[in-house]
Amino acid sequence: MRRTPHPVALLAVTAATLTACTWGSDQDAKDVQPPAAPRGVTVQAGSATTAHVMWNQATDDTGVTGYDVYRGATRVKRVPSRTHMVDVVGLKPSTTYTFTVRARDAEGNVGPAGRKLTVTTPAAATADREPPSRPGSARGTVEGSRAVKLSWGASKDDQGIASYEIYQGTSKIHSVAGSERETLLTGLRPGTDYRFTVKALDAADNASPASRTVRLTTAAGQDDGRGTAPTDFRAKTRHADGAYYIDLAWTPPHTGGAVAEYQIHLDGKTATSLVFGGTAPRKKATHSFYVGKEPGDTHRVKLRAKLPDGTWGGYSAERTVTTG
Repeated sequence: MRRTPHPVALLAVTAATLTACTWGSDQDAKDVQPPAAPRGVTVQAGSATTAHVMWNQATDDTGVTGYDVYRGATRVKRVPSRTHMVDVVGLKPSTTYTFTVRARDAEGNVGPAGRKLTVTTPAAATADREPPSRPGSARGTVEGSRAVKLSWGASKDDQGIASYEIYQGTSKIHSVAGSERETLLTGLRPGTDYRFTVKALDAADNASPASRTVRLTTAAGQDDGRGTAPTDFRAKTRHADGAYYIDLAWTPPHTGGAVAEYQIHLDGKTATSLVFGGTAPRKKATHSFYVGKEPGDTHRVKLRAKLPDGTWGGYSAERTVTTG
């Protein structure tokens, strides 16, 4: 029998709570260690007056009890530890905002801020009361035991689409820009039935009717995350200026947004991190890195992408190359 999941904050990965070793210590000593910074912080303008902020669970030696969401230096939301996403309302149209998230524990220790992100709200639509049309052709595919990919047809609106909202049952779990037509949802449970719908939102906060329900069941057991891995991965060596380089080429995973960071593994170890500045490639990506001056050296290379939720995706296929 399939398990029916509780609504989950997708694009949030559960991390194990770390328990401090208390060998020979005073059990009643006051906790002064603050939680770690939340990872995987993302922000998306929902409309001209709202923004959707999401993050991954932070860790603490005694356990995180809640999160504080800041707009600039002002705390605008305080939520319990089970919540990893909020909608910030009351914003101004055509305005740029900066958001951060901090974790807190039972002793009131507040951790450092996670990644600082900015978002610009769209312009307001004058006297707009007409909701967008229903998103069409909603469909999905299972990407292993812990991820699914959703796609949908564009909605229409006389003032334009500001964002698309993803629902699991009646719970909103994710939001993407109005220009996107697909998204990758991670952090799911293996062997579990899920029901997803998509709604379009315009700049005036008018919501469309829900798309048709997409029913998906994640694969049982564990997997290597191949559904979130770069594809068409190729590697070859090149000789230039007395040294050898490995040239890489791949297709980024389809996540519903650009993937800007990758981790390259060489001969079983992390060799380097690659971060694309500016606009990250979405169809084909390439990179070249130095490996030495000796001919005849054989290397194994693979890479993985950092997903929009801040977690690492699955590894690409591994390629073997020989210098010279």
